[in-house]
Amino acid sequence: MKQIVWFGRISIFVIYFWFGALKVLGTSPAESLVHELFDITLSHLVTFPTFLLLFGIIECLIGIAWLIPRLTFVAFYAVIIHLVFTFVPMVSLPDITWTKILTPTIIGQYIFKNLLLLTSVLLITRLYRTELENESN
Repeated sequence: MKQIVWFGRISIFVIYFWFGALKVLGTSPAESLVHELFDITLSHLVTFPTFLLLFGIIECLIGIAWLIPRLTFVAFYAVIIHLVFTFVPMVSLPDITWTKILTPTIIGQYIFKNLLLLTSVLLITRLYRTELENESN
C-alpha cells in the first residue's frame, strides 16, 4: 500500500509542479482560460502577469508539499481550495465550458477530470491520518 500511496504523491507532484512551471514560464495551454476567469474575478487587484507567476509558483509549491508527508494536511487544504476555484468556470464561463446541457466542451471535460485528482488527495490524506493514529496507539 505504501508504494501505491507514494505513486499517488508523485503523480500529484508531477501534475501540480509541471502545470505550475508552465504558468511560470508563460507557456501554459490553460493560460487563456485562467485569463478569462481572472478578468471577471481578480483583475482589479493585480496585473495578470503577476497573478499568473504567483499562481504558477503556488501550484509548484503544492506539488512539492505532496512529496513531504508531514505537509500532507497543508497540501490537502491547498488542493481543496485550488480545486474549488478550478470548478468556477463551469458556472462563470459557460460559453467555453459547455456546448449544451450536460455536454461539456473539451475544457469542461478537463475541469471535470479534477474529480479524479480530488479522489487521490482524499484517499492519500485519509491513509496518512490513519497511519498517524496507528502510530499514536
